[in-house]
Amino acid sequence: MTGTLAGKVALVTGGNSGIGQATVLSFAHAGARVAIAGRRIAEGNQTVRLVQESGGEARFFKTDVTQQPEVQELIESIVEIWGGLDYAFNNAGSNSEMARTAEITEEYWHRNISINLTAVWLCMKYEIRQMLRQRHGVIVNNASTAGLVGMRGSAAYAASKGGVIQLTRTAALEYAKAGIRVNAVCPGFIQTPMLEPHFAANPDLSEWIQKIQPMARLGTSEEVAEVVVWLCSDAASFITGHPLVIDGGLIA
Repeated sequence: MTGTLAGKVALVTGGNSGIGQATVLSFAHAGARVAIAGRRIAEGNQTVRLVQESGGEARFFKTDVTQQPEVQELIESIVEIWGGLDYAFNNAGSNSEMARTAEITEEYWHRNISINLTAVWLCMKYEIRQMLRQRHGVIVNNASTAGLVGMRGSAAYAASKGGVIQLTRTAALEYAKAGIRVNAVCPGFIQTPMLEPHFAANPDLSEWIQKIQPMARLGTSEEVAEVVVWLCSDAASFITGHPLVIDGGLIA
């Protein structure tokens, strides 16, 4: 997709590593100028350098997407610098801690919902307002297969991701006539830094995942990133309100 998004402006939240970083690089490879939002400054600046080394343009914005003033400032800064916002990938999220429904702490529940669901809504709120002014734009939210099927030991995570899917569908219906498309990606087991603590705690987990996967492997961040960029492109111009599964056939 080299050059297909030339001159466009894209935002990736949680763009410091994993799927977020891969998506930043994919947007840049397609010609877009990329805003990277995250809390970790060193990793954000490193991602900017990776984009610049490949000839692209990117900026890092230190942002806590659970905080309304910071999200509002983020969108205003992007528009001030680049004049608009064409694409947004709301990717920032929290890892799933394994615990049964009755064993989840209230603190963990609220933290998970805040990062994985409320923050997505906050970002959409200000992204959509800008896109309404432009009369165009595309939003992709990072959900999960856990938002589509039950997942033992991950009630808070599954609830938050299911909420993201319903939020996506609702916004897609509300703004379809305004030239705004809203979709979600639903990754399955993807090899990212977020999975590493689980692998460290359970050395047999990786082998078990590969056994249950129809394609007998984990997905890569780059495979998810390419789908996100495609959903933003004109090649997906008639797709909105769709949770696109990227799981190697796992929930089939």
